[in-house]
Amino acid sequence: MPPIIENKKLWEGVLAEMELSVSRANFSTWFKDTHVVKQQDGVVYIGVPNTFVKDWLANKYHKSILRILRNFGDYIRGIEYLISTDGRSVKTGRTEGILAGELPQMNKELPLQEYYIDREDNLNPRYTFDSLIIGPFNELAHAAAQAIIKKPGSVYNPLFVYGGTGHGKTHLIQSVGNHIKNAYPDKKVYYTSSERFTSDLVSSIQTQKVSQFKEKYRRYDVFIMDDIQFLSNKEKTQEELFHLFNNLYENNKQIVFSSDKHPNFIPNLEERLKSRFSAGMLVDIPQPDHESRQAIIRTKLAQQNYNSEAGVIEYIATSLDGNIRELEGIINTIVCQAQLKGRELGLLEIKNLLKNSSKPKKNISTQDLVKLVANFYNIEEASVYEKTRRKEVVRPRQLIMYLLREDFNISFPSIGQKLGGRDHTTVIHSCEKIKGELKTNPTLSQEINQLRAMI
Repeated sequence: MPPIIENKKLWEGVLAEMELSVSRANFSTWFKDTHVVKQQDGVVYIGVPNTFVKDWLANKYHKSILRILRNFGDYIRGIEYLISTDGRSVKTGRTEGILAGELPQMNKELPLQEYYIDREDNLNPRYTFDSLIIGPFNELAHAAAQAIIKKPGSVYNPLFVYGGTGHGKTHLIQSVGNHIKNAYPDKKVYYTSSERFTSDLVSSIQTQKVSQFKEKYRRYDVFIMDDIQFLSNKEKTQEELFHLFNNLYENNKQIVFSSDKHPNFIPNLEERLKSRFSAGMLVDIPQPDHESRQAIIRTKLAQQNYNSEAGVIEYIATSLDGNIRELEGIINTIVCQAQLKGRELGLLEIKNLLKNSSKPKKNISTQDLVKLVANFYNIEEASVYEKTRRKEVVRPRQLIMYLLREDFNISFPSIGQKLGGRDHTTVIHSCEKIKGELKTNPTLSQEINQLRAMI
């Protein structure tokens, strides 16, 4: 049997990974004052402060915790949750459900393959196309991914997916990896983050094993890298990725990347990398649209066995326009409150619960927004749609693009079409320019706030 990791170090490792996968509020609520009490016969006993935290961890996070624990040691076969104070166990027993009957016995030994992340490919088995919710906001990215899995390395190579945090990029690109892994057992698939890739490179340099580093990454048939934006300013890592890209591409290996922004707007990224990232398929995933938010809310509630009226789902989707992670956080809050009350929440209760998160729903056409901004800056409406580069027109046009993107989640290509048939890269550049100036220009920030108040 491999050596057992010290309790404190083991739990610190678990918390470090959980903190990356849940919101700050959820992490603080459910993982504060938790610790490993003991390890015995392959079971890790986790101490929690009260019954409610015990039930919630067992119901919501059990699979994730067990998966992470098993990555630290194959000897770990299960988990028990104990209510303890200052490390002393004061109560044990099986988790009891609060809403619909008893929860499953979470301390039973679970199938290893269902939760274990294989170190050979780093893929999370939870991320599949079956569990991915498809809507207008991500249908293009999904279609590109579907084309890739039919002929890996033949079309859309590389696939570069970009969009804000919590838009489902990681889920999509790992779904590609999991599908190819299962459909083509002979193909070697590997998923990594840019930070892990950098760490691996640094380690190989320090141990004088760079040749082994190169050999390792060049043997993969499908190479997936998340969070490309963190390569900014990392010259040596960019150089190694450039050579790796060329090797994989020349050998018809499939390459998939993700980033929180278009490659052209990743600062201090080599032009030769930008060129290669743009050579295949660039696809944007904006925030979910209204219908997609409804589908996400309905699905996430169902996953927690929480039945809700259509009116409630409509209200949540209308009141909130955040990303998928934010929606999940709100859903967790609703389910948590329902468990505390022992019943489902009514619409009035949910309205009160969400009042701090709710935003008034904006409803304005592109034409009306153009009219509003044109009047605000005293320019002709028609000039916004024209190709003119006059300074007094360019700035208002950029602000319109920025507002359409940030406040209404309209895709870059659609914005370009609505404003005189402009290329989507022009829209991206305009939005990034406004974002950058907002950091140092309080006057611009004030003007945008005034415009938003008028919408």
